[in-house]
Amino acid sequence: MTDLLIDRRGPVAVLTLNRPQALNALSQSLIRALTQAVLDLGRDDSVHVLVLTGAGERAFSAGLDLKELGSSPGLLGMVEGDGARPNPIRAIEQCPKPVIAAVNGVAITGGFELALACDILVAATTARFADTHQRVGVIPGWGLSQKLSRIVGPSRAKEMAFSGRFVSAEQASQWGLVSRAVPPGDLMADVLKLAGEIAEVPAAFLADYKRLVDEGYGMRFAEAMALEADWSKRHNSAIAVTDLEARRAGVQARGRSR
Repeated sequence: MTDLLIDRRGPVAVLTLNRPQALNALSQSLIRALTQAVLDLGRDDSVHVLVLTGAGERAFSAGLDLKELGSSPGLLGMVEGDGARPNPIRAIEQCPKPVIAAVNGVAITGGFELALACDILVAATTARFADTHQRVGVIPGWGLSQKLSRIVGPSRAKEMAFSGRFVSAEQASQWGLVSRAVPPGDLMADVLKLAGEIAEVPAAFLADYKRLVDEGYGMRFAEAMALEADWSKRHNSAIAVTDLEARRAGVQARGRSR
């Protein structure tokens, strides 16, 4: 059985972690396959949006495959900062295409980090999130200790990090951890509709906008505002007035049709 399924739907590529019998745990082979797939799709001009989900209804991903880890210490090294190792988190973060996580079930520890690497998270109401690093005595290596506090605040992040408690999809939505929680049967339809709308935007513009948001997020606010002002001046000054008017009319027509 192939650990990673890739389904091309026009400009949208759906990547499915396909180890449902192991709660889609991240084995060495799956880590390599996912990293390479994201890199390849990121270079494919026919792909505008990536969707990442898990097979089955129980799990998005339970994180690193601890059973394999017990017999293969090298797996733990795959979450270290060695740039030579396959790293799906870095691949997703550096992908020029928007990546949407369709969180269909539990996202635990490394699986949680995988979801957080994505640009947009949409969860099934049955999904749950947990950081269990403290239970296995491992320090995060894929960004969880830093990203989560910036998204939900240090108090909530520390509650998850120190206790290992699960957070429901509804709670995650209230915290701003996910965009929204939808019924399990509606998850993929909802995500694919969103992906299709995003795919209508020129890929080059999406890549620039994603980079602007991500780079600014890592700066102090004043620096980020200056970055936006610089990009805005350089980009917008190159747009012809006639082109802008045509685009405005297109936006109005699209709004009326929906």
